[in-house]
Amino acid sequence: MGASREKHYETPTLHRLAAATGQLEALDAPAKRVAKLVRSALPGGPVKDALSGTFLGHPAHPLLTDVPIGSWTSAVMLDWIGGSESRTAARRLVAAGILAAVPTAASGYSDWADTEMSSDTVRRTGLVHAAANVAALGMFTASYFARRRGRGGRFLALTGAGAMAVGGHLGGHLSFVEGVGVDQTVFEKHPENWTSTVTEDELSEGRPVCARAGDVDVLIVRDGHGIHALDNRCTHRGGPLHEGEVSDGFVACPWHGSRFRLADGSIERGPATSPQPLYETRVVEGRVEVRRAQG
Repeated sequence: MGASREKHYETPTLHRLAAATGQLEALDAPAKRVAKLVRSALPGGPVKDALSGTFLGHPAHPLLTDVPIGSWTSAVMLDWIGGSESRTAARRLVAAGILAAVPTAASGYSDWADTEMSSDTVRRTGLVHAAANVAALGMFTASYFARRRGRGGRFLALTGAGAMAVGGHLGGHLSFVEGVGVDQTVFEKHPENWTSTVTEDELSEGRPVCARAGDVDVLIVRDGHGIHALDNRCTHRGGPLHEGEVSDGFVACPWHGSRFRLADGSIERGPATSPQPLYETRVVEGRVEVRRAQG
């Protein structure tokens, strides 16, 4: 009986290329400048929340990308297999993708600008992702005007589709490898049983305290309504909530200003899209105990 062989898979080339993009230190300076401009143009407020997807319960950018990607892909297919009778439809699809790309790009830039506290690789990769998508928008825009003048535009659209593919791959890398846009608490092991944390004497009215409960950090705050506890890691980008301001029954993330209700972890203001995990609290022999709230 021969010895068994284990099959080993090499890291895919596209994954290596995306990872290498995140190592390009030359991108740091332009990335910081662009991110600063975006944050100035999109301060916290209703527009920022809308672009972030606070009202959806998850980031809006992935949803918005479906329209330009679908429209432009369909246009390119019609260009090459649709025949002359599909030219009008292809031109309209290109136009639809251009219009949809504007809010899509705005939401993407908004999300990316909030990664300044994340790793350098995220900031660098995000800049190239955005540049590829801007190139795609430029190519499809040029294609649209060429079609209007009766000069075809098929090759411009095909080039734009190539840039779109690069941007899409890097976007997938950011989401599924780097975890951008993912609820930052989703993989934490929240204590299901009562777990001792700090003493009751350590809590002052309205002063946030970070306590360890099993494998996670928990924000504990005492106010006129009792003792509240939330996951200390902001669901948006992982900011430390205990360093934020507590007022009127809410805590604000010190990184991007998301506000969460202490009583139930719900979002009062974005850009966060997921509520904070909530803990039940009780005091036993002078110590505050917490456990993950049920339901």
